Amino acid sequence: MKKYGLLFFQYFVFCLVSYGQVQNPPLITPRARVIIDNDFSGDPDGLFQLAHLALSPSVEIRGIIGSHLRPKDWFDSSAIQAEHAAAKAKTLLSTLHLNNRIPVFTGSNTAMLNDSTPAQSEAIDFIIRETLRTDTKEPLYILCGAGLTEVASAVLKAPEITGKFTLIWIGGPEYPDLAPAPPQASGIEYNLNIDIAAAKAIFNRSAVRIWQVPRSTYRQPLIAYAELIEKVKPYGETGRLLVTALEDLMRRAQKSGGNLGETYILGDSPLVLLSALQSPYEPDPSSSTYVTRKTPRINNKGTYEDNPDGRKIRVYVSLDTRLLFEDFFAKIKMLNRVR
Repeated sequence: MKKYGLLFFQYFVFCLVSYGQVQNPPLITPRARVIIDNDFSGDPDGLFQLAHLALSPSVEIRGIIGSHLRPKDWFDSSAIQAEHAAAKAKTLLSTLHLNNRIPVFTGSNTAMLNDSTPAQSEAIDFIIRETLRTDTKEPLYILCGAGLTEVASAVLKAPEITGKFTLIWIGGPEYPDLAPAPPQASGIEYNLNIDIAAAKAIFNRSAVRIWQVPRSTYRQPLIAYAELIEKVKPYGETGRLLVTALEDLMRRAQKSGGNLGETYILGDSPLVLLSALQSPYEPDPSSSTYVTRKTPRINNKGTYEDNPDGRKIRVYVSLDTRLLFEDFFAKIKMLNRVR
């Protein structure tokens, strides 16, 4: 009986990791669609998030978008950041044998000119197509761990998509009544600063449904380097790629006179927690907490202004990091068992 139980477990895991987002594994089938939009040529936290989502069978990844950073960004100072991001996403997918099953799109290499002029890219057109589908009832989440160029441009090009998806965005500074800014914080939050015009288009000019994870919250998924060495790096090509990307960053920071210490913030991983790891009944991220407030206005300086007429949005204030990390560790370990 133990032999048959082991065989069933191996078959379950094989289906889970081999068919992933395209086929239906036993017991767990997709109940939501997601589009992943991230600056994969920047902070490696986006790659961790992508790997975790690719191993999460309750969501169907409809497409992945490689997006740009700020001009001459320290992570990638090139003029083709979105192309580099798309290439890195494809490399990660190849370690999971999913590179031919999930489409990867290249976003715009530049920010929007202003808050009313959309950028142009194949990724923007893809968002519009997927959002306007009528052959599925599964909810659509656009998971954005970078600037909002593609999402804002899609809404500007096709306003009829508003209301047909939920935007989960890692970005924006602290709300003063909810949390203080970290010591020595930059004046403008990193992801918002990638494209202030796009943030203004989404917050000030649209009616898009937003679940926001501001800086004070996305700094909570703090993981020890020792944990990554023990629980991620030993497990296959994917684990090595992820931790090596972080180690390369640590070395680069040291050469520049920096010191990242012995922890790292997996700040994009809440995108997994809030989409794939929702509760079984009345699906929702029930173990993380949020407040509902009226959408603030984003000004030209990248800070909030009160907007009494703003629509209501969710602002997440605490995250279930136990569920987030333990699920990730388990899936990486399961992936390695059947290969």
